[in-house]
Amino acid sequence: MENNIISRIRKELGKKGDEKTRESGKHFFKEEVLLHGLKTAEVTKISKEYFKEIKGLSKDKIFSLCESLWQSGYMEEGVIACNWAYAIHKLFDPQDLTVFENWIEKYVGNWAACDTLCNHTVGTFIEMYPDSVESLKVWAKSTNRWMKRASAVTLIIPARHGKFLNDIMEIADILLLDPDDMVQKGYGWMLKATSEAHQDEIFRYVVRNKAVMPRTALRYAIEKMPAELKKTAMERPSAKK
Repeated sequence: MENNIISRIRKELGKKGDEKTRESGKHFFKEEVLLHGLKTAEVTKISKEYFKEIKGLSKDKIFSLCESLWQSGYMEEGVIACNWAYAIHKLFDPQDLTVFENWIEKYVGNWAACDTLCNHTVGTFIEMYPDSVESLKVWAKSTNRWMKRASAVTLIIPARHGKFLNDIMEIADILLLDPDDMVQKGYGWMLKATSEAHQDEIFRYVVRNKAVMPRTALRYAIEKMPAELKKTAMERPSAKK
């Protein structure tokens, strides 16, 4: 059944994909991406339909199906893998973080795949097993740009709820001077999400580091702040007399 369902999904994605959607989708990425050419809503619908057939399987078998989908390299199949993994989050065990880490290392090759996996699946895992946040600090020191971005974007949703403030600051410190714009946007987004619950702390962090913080990260971090705080944060230190 497992191989059959993957074949059926790929057949349906191929049938419903179109050239216009495929080509327009490529414009969002600097990297080469493989697309069947479906809109996100359609992929989500297909994901839910086929999940009904596998939801009774063991977690390991569902993870194996997700792995098969990731292996194709197609964006839409990766989205389905992320959706299925999140759908069984109540079954997660502490050791499952190694599965997600492996997926990032082997299959994630653009910001969308990274964020789709990390925002919900890995982020929910970290909320379930808070001690695992220490692994994100190891990810932040990786040589893999997507692993570094993952260390930050995994905490977006928990950050909005005011969680992991000290850990977020530590990860931001590790990533602070990273020259990669995908990493800068990732940790800047993490700081922005954190500012929804801890505006004062994030403002002080940005002001303290603005002399060295890349402007891309800084702009992301202060996006939700009031105009007067944004102005102060954006002032170059040398501008003050």
